[in-house]
Amino acid sequence: MLVLTRKVNQSIVIGNEIEVVVLEVRGEQVRIGIRAPRDVVVHRKEIFEQIQEENVSASETDMGDVPE
Repeated sequence: MLVLTRKVNQSIVIGNEIEVVVLEVRGEQVRIGIRAPRDVVVHRKEIFEQIQEENVSASETDMGDVPE
């Protein structure tokens, strides 16, 4: 894991097209902004994991349970 230190209004660049900007720091919370092309999907990790779990669950559906 790469660990970087940034201050408010400083950013990091991922690849050639994704920029992550530190917008605000309040105690233990950090607000970030993400600039990315519209075709790049961005999710919070917990949402991404939930989508993955739902996809696995859907792929395990017994076709006999699906109405014709």
